[in-house]
Amino acid sequence: MQENYTVCNCMQVSYSDIADALHQHQSFDSVIAAFEDVQKVTHCSTGCGGCHQKVLDIISELMMGSSKNV
Repeated sequence: MQENYTVCNCMQVSYSDIADALHQHQSFDSVIAAFEDVQKVTHCSTGCGGCHQKVLDIISELMMGSSKNV
Protein backbone atom coordinates (compact mmCIF):
# COMPACT_ATOMS: atom_id res chain seq x y z
CA MET A 1 0.00 0.00 0.00
CA GLN A 2 1.15 3.54 -0.70
CA GLU A 3 1.91 4.94 2.71
CA ASN A 4 2.30 8.54 1.69
CA TYR A 5 -0.88 9.35 -0.18
CA THR A 6 -3.16 12.17 0.95
CA VAL A 7 -6.22 10.93 2.84
CA CYS A 8 -7.62 14.28 4.02
CA ASN A 9 -7.35 16.92 1.32
CA CYS A 10 -8.76 19.73 3.48
CA MET A 11 -6.04 19.40 6.13
CA GLN A 12 -3.38 17.76 3.89
CA VAL A 13 -3.11 14.68 6.10
CA SER A 14 -1.38 11.65 4.62
CA TYR A 15 -1.62 7.95 5.43
CA SER A 16 1.77 8.27 7.14
CA ASP A 17 0.53 11.18 9.27
CA ILE A 18 -2.37 9.03 10.48
CA ALA A 19 -0.06 6.08 11.19
CA ASP A 20 2.36 8.30 13.13
CA ALA A 21 -0.47 9.83 15.17
CA LEU A 22 -1.94 6.40 15.88
CA HIS A 23 1.38 5.13 17.21
CA GLN A 24 1.22 7.92 19.81
CA HIS A 25 -2.10 6.42 20.99
CA GLN A 26 -1.54 4.22 24.04
CA SER A 27 -4.53 1.88 23.87
CA PHE A 28 -5.85 -0.11 20.96
CA ASP A 29 -9.25 -0.91 22.46
CA SER A 30 -11.52 1.33 20.42
CA VAL A 31 -11.35 2.56 16.84
CA ILE A 32 -13.50 5.56 17.78
CA ALA A 33 -11.21 6.55 20.67
CA ALA A 34 -8.19 6.12 18.40
CA PHE A 35 -9.92 8.21 15.70
CA GLU A 36 -10.53 11.00 18.20
CA ASP A 37 -6.88 10.96 19.28
CA VAL A 38 -5.64 10.90 15.68
CA GLN A 39 -8.03 13.73 14.86
CA LYS A 40 -6.63 15.83 17.73
CA VAL A 41 -3.10 15.38 16.40
CA THR A 42 -3.72 15.70 12.65
CA HIS A 43 -7.05 17.60 12.45
CA CYS A 44 -8.14 15.14 9.76
CA SER A 45 -11.86 14.98 9.00
CA THR A 46 -12.52 18.39 10.57
CA GLY A 47 -13.06 20.21 7.26
CA CYS A 48 -15.65 18.79 4.90
CA GLY A 49 -15.71 15.37 6.61
CA GLY A 50 -15.51 13.51 3.31
CA CYS A 51 -12.53 11.46 4.49
CA HIS A 52 -14.14 10.29 7.74
CA GLN A 53 -14.73 6.69 6.64
CA LYS A 54 -11.32 6.47 4.94
CA VAL A 55 -9.62 7.57 8.17
CA LEU A 56 -11.63 5.04 10.21
CA ASP A 57 -10.71 2.30 7.74
CA ILE A 58 -7.01 3.17 7.93
CA ILE A 59 -7.07 3.24 11.72
CA SER A 60 -8.86 -0.14 11.80
CA GLU A 61 -6.33 -1.60 9.38
CA LEU A 62 -3.39 -0.27 11.38
CA MET A 63 -4.86 -1.40 14.70
CA MET A 64 -5.43 -4.92 13.35
CA GLY A 65 -1.83 -5.00 12.19
CA SER A 66 -0.65 -3.78 15.59
CA SER A 67 -2.65 -6.39 17.46
CA LYS A 68 -0.96 -9.10 15.39
CA ASN A 69 2.44 -7.86 16.54
CA VAL A 70 1.57 -7.85 20.26
